[in-house]
Amino acid sequence: MARTLFGTDGIRGTANSEPITAETALQVAMATGAQFRRGNHRHVAVIGKDTRLSGYMLEPAMTAGFISVGMDVVLLGPIPTPAVGMLTHSLRADLGVMISASHNPFDDNGIKLFGPDGFKLSDDVEASIEATMANGLAAHRAAPGDLGRARRLEDANGRYIEFVKNTFPRRLRLDGLKIVVDSAHGAAYRAAPRVLYELGAEVIDIAAEPDGFNINDDAGATAPAAMQAAVRAHGADLGLALDGDADRLIIADETGQLVDGDQVMALIADFLHREGRLAQGGLVATVMSNLGLARYLDERGLALVRTKVGDRYVVERMRRDGYNVGGEQSGHIVLSDHTTTGDGLIAALQVLAVIVEADRPASTVLNCFEPVPQTLTNVRVADQRVMTAAQVREAIAETERRLQDWSGRLVIRPSGTEPVIRIMAEGDDAAAIEALVNELAATIRAAGGAGDAAASA
Repeated sequence: MARTLFGTDGIRGTANSEPITAETALQVAMATGAQFRRGNHRHVAVIGKDTRLSGYMLEPAMTAGFISVGMDVVLLGPIPTPAVGMLTHSLRADLGVMISASHNPFDDNGIKLFGPDGFKLSDDVEASIEATMANGLAAHRAAPGDLGRARRLEDANGRYIEFVKNTFPRRLRLDGLKIVVDSAHGAAYRAAPRVLYELGAEVIDIAAEPDGFNINDDAGATAPAAMQAAVRAHGADLGLALDGDADRLIIADETGQLVDGDQVMALIADFLHREGRLAQGGLVATVMSNLGLARYLDERGLALVRTKVGDRYVVERMRRDGYNVGGEQSGHIVLSDHTTTGDGLIAALQVLAVIVEADRPASTVLNCFEPVPQTLTNVRVADQRVMTAAQVREAIAETERRLQDWSGRLVIRPSGTEPVIRIMAEGDDAAAIEALVNELAATIRAAGGAGDAAASA
């Protein structure tokens, strides 16, 4: 059965509109609970959330759904997504839920699901959950005496903070470093400044006053300008910007220059390789990662394995083939020696460890390679099936043919979270690449698009 409710990263949409309603959240919880009721033990689901207003609607709805199928619920409160994966496994729970729309604005929300091993669910399991919902849920209701209970885990953030700190080498400290941390008014607003402070840094925390409405509002990994400005204003050694659920990291060096996930993966992979700790002699990234990363790794005899977009697809490939470093250009960094999903804080600590040991400015450590020029464009569409139009297919084929002349490549895909077609092209001739992308975007727009937004890298 094909998935229609789940997208690239769980379920996502506008809060209080389908599918992000209390009714659907309750049904998702019932169906997921039914999927993960195995054996006669007391079953447990853990639920975390970010700081959006709509979390107050979705959290009790999902709690009710789990309780109705006989599962106990442990409420974590506002906490980063990777903490949910970690605590699901640590508490020996049967499944975990993160209520978050990640980097989206406050009026969106979403549901991410984790299995008992702390990893996100596969496409097949998500399809099975949808099938259970479609087939009716009445048969899965527990008897009155078998209903679950709910309790709050008061020290959830404290457990996560200690877990993160333990990924930093014990021989090192952050004493003497001044670090700006932007929590996007999101799930890590407590944990991120605390971790850095307890490891010895002088911390300048910004965007750490959530009010239910300001998550990701001109802040965080997708809007890092305020973080960059704070680095320059305070003369900081480094700036860290997380997104709303803290599974994504963007860094600024001491000059305020941004460093993306590709550079972070290159740095960590090279460091682990020199220490003999890089598994399988390479890393896993998505089709969006820069060609410069592939060239950098190739020069060092290291491999770059690509997957489709989505950090859980990166994780699936890492698990299948035994890699311990992976991630996305957008800042999801997965370090499987420590965690089951992208974790912005853990990735930041590994970068900081390299900087501390090198005893050099961040700008001389973090810029591992010269990126190949990339042009990224999002074409908003009324229907993503515009991709099947003959003129669009022909334009894509022609663009790919012409890109071969500049040793470039094209990635075009429907978004799994928004009604847009995402176009990315890269190659050594920046002007030619931009022109090709603009031509292709115009073709899609003419075939049924509704506007676009572009960015170059």
